[in-house]
Amino acid sequence: MNSKEIAHKKILELVERFTLHFDSYKNSDYNETLTRRDFIDPFFKSLGWDVDNENGASETYRDVIHEDKIKIGGATKAPDYAFRNQQGNKLFFLEAKKPNITIKESIQPAYQVRRYGWSAKLPISIVTDFEEFSIYDCTVKPIHTDKSSIARIKYISFKDYLSEFDFIWETFAKENVQNGSLDKYAKATINKKGTSTVDKEFLQSLDSWRKYLASNIAVNNKKLNDEEINFVVQQTLDRIIFLRIAEDRNIETYGKLNECVNEKQSVSENEIASSQRTRNGNSFYKNLFKYFNEADEKYNSGLFDFKKDKISEHLKIENKTIKTIISELYYPKSPYEFSVLSVEILGSAYEQFLGKVIRITPSHQVKIEEKPEVRKAGGVYYTPKYIVDYIVKNTVGKLIEGKTPKEISSLKIVDPACGSGSFLIGAYQYLLIWHKDLYNKLNSKETKNLLTTDGNLTTSEKKRILLNNIFGVDIDANAVEVTKLSLLLKCLEGETSASIAHQLSIFHERVLPTLDNNIKDGNSLIDTDFYNSQLDFGDEKKIKPFNWENNFPDVFVNGGFDCVIGNPPYVNIFNIENVLVREYLMKFYKSAKNKVDLYSFFVEKSIKLLKNDGLFGQIFSNSWLSTDSFSEFRKLLINETKIYKLVKLPTNVFQDAAVTTIILFYSKQQILNNEIGLVEYVEDKFSKIDHNLSYARIINSPNYTFGFSKYIRVK
Repeated sequence: MNSKEIAHKKILELVERFTLHFDSYKNSDYNETLTRRDFIDPFFKSLGWDVDNENGASETYRDVIHEDKIKIGGATKAPDYAFRNQQGNKLFFLEAKKPNITIKESIQPAYQVRRYGWSAKLPISIVTDFEEFSIYDCTVKPIHTDKSSIARIKYISFKDYLSEFDFIWETFAKENVQNGSLDKYAKATINKKGTSTVDKEFLQSLDSWRKYLASNIAVNNKKLNDEEINFVVQQTLDRIIFLRIAEDRNIETYGKLNECVNEKQSVSENEIASSQRTRNGNSFYKNLFKYFNEADEKYNSGLFDFKKDKISEHLKIENKTIKTIISELYYPKSPYEFSVLSVEILGSAYEQFLGKVIRITPSHQVKIEEKPEVRKAGGVYYTPKYIVDYIVKNTVGKLIEGKTPKEISSLKIVDPACGSGSFLIGAYQYLLIWHKDLYNKLNSKETKNLLTTDGNLTTSEKKRILLNNIFGVDIDANAVEVTKLSLLLKCLEGETSASIAHQLSIFHERVLPTLDNNIKDGNSLIDTDFYNSQLDFGDEKKIKPFNWENNFPDVFVNGGFDCVIGNPPYVNIFNIENVLVREYLMKFYKSAKNKVDLYSFFVEKSIKLLKNDGLFGQIFSNSWLSTDSFSEFRKLLINETKIYKLVKLPTNVFQDAAVTTIILFYSKQQILNNEIGLVEYVEDKFSKIDHNLSYARIINSPNYTFGFSKYIRVK
């Protein structure tokens, strides 16, 4: 018998057994654990899933992740099953119930699994007790008052498993899922009308909280200027979100933030009385600030550094404002399940969030405005994960190939326009997985000390990798803080309150590193020599000249960075308002000519930042391939780098932006008579083009034109 016939036989046996003992299985004494063991596990094993990890895959790559369910405040903390692909990425969640629950009519399990799937940005997820099998569209935002039928796209009774077997096999068998069956099913069945992705919803929440908090701070703290209000609003929201995520991941006690907005919290009786007498009570924020200080003792991240932040402690914020924001982060009001909401999804929302700024009018009204540079660039574009992963694999992946952990510890990876940190998160994640897999494989006494009992990297090892390898710069101070937040959350993944307590008590070491020496605020393109001929330094806060050698002395003592990655700004130089900045860029960059874009300066700057044989990988507009304005840029690339790959991308890479992009990979070495590998992204995969592009062809063309389009296959 083939695998499909074997699965049919096994599911037939399960159905017959369930039918034979139906009444006993429907008894309330027959619990969820037994249901999983007796029916749900064998059901999915028959479909080819290694439910019990009998093949001994590492934690990173096992087919199915099982979670122990913890019920708090009406919500469970994690889905029962997470099914994953060969790369370890989640495909769908499954919530298990015992058979005496009527799944077809029950609101809570439907809401819960939809909340998980939606928060993780998965297309579908399942609720089952074996008797019933419900498939939900997880692209529809879950609301706790929804009926169980909302967003349900298919319901199957166990009596129909055999008649529906072809559907079950074709959709959920592992071999078919690995070949894209879930994607095809989702595209065919999910109604895109009215759907709302979690990153867009979280952005709306962030925008709402920002305006609400800024308005209250502006009214009650009139001495603060626009810059200070932008800073404290960002910091307060980041701190709250960090702690709320830590709660759902079992790092902080669930509900501790909520206790800060409880009148019974341990503040003085006078403060409580005052908060009850007047709407301007500030006791909730004082409770919250006390919690922030406790977090500083535990985490040691710059997020809670009140030696640097002298404003937050003295803020006056009304109780209602704090309570409203915090209550919207908890079940059932909150649709967000932070235990499965990835750092990448948060980053996607934050990238858009950072494109706007708070302005306070003379009458202390709050205006949220798009930043001028964002408006001129046509918006903010968050790089999709598959692009980030591809660039990281073809730069960081190439660099670490064949190296030892000791050799890798000296590698320095930088994003000179890091935004919310998506590329740095991708690089850090790649390094974490590589080290974890290697240590588990070696299984030596030395590597065992770098792993926890469940095979994950220890906190100290994750911190070491982060501090040694990951660096970034951005002109936006708030973007720098978001990058730090994202990296710290990635560093915390897999931690528990127990592991943190162990580290504090045994090693007397706080959990997170400070990233001030790794992620910095400044203008990557303009050095401090900008002021050599200037007398007026009034715009320094906006221009932020940045000397790379002074800021990263240890990196440049060793020749520079090993790798530059990212997605630089797509802004035409003539859209830069400051004339002195334009003149500086046109004077000091070889690639400057006519209406060139800023991304060309980032590419050129990267050549100087890289050590010899260092690797570069970035995505930007393809306007440089043949346009006359970029002729000096093309000449620079040919003369000072070895381009080893160009990747043509479709026009829909960025949502809501019809910009045609390309990925450029080069190493810092001058090699002529070389050929450039050509790749295109079609049908959801990267495909090598049959021909290469020769350096000789480019050099002999007018203005060093790259004839990339001539090599695209015609289908």
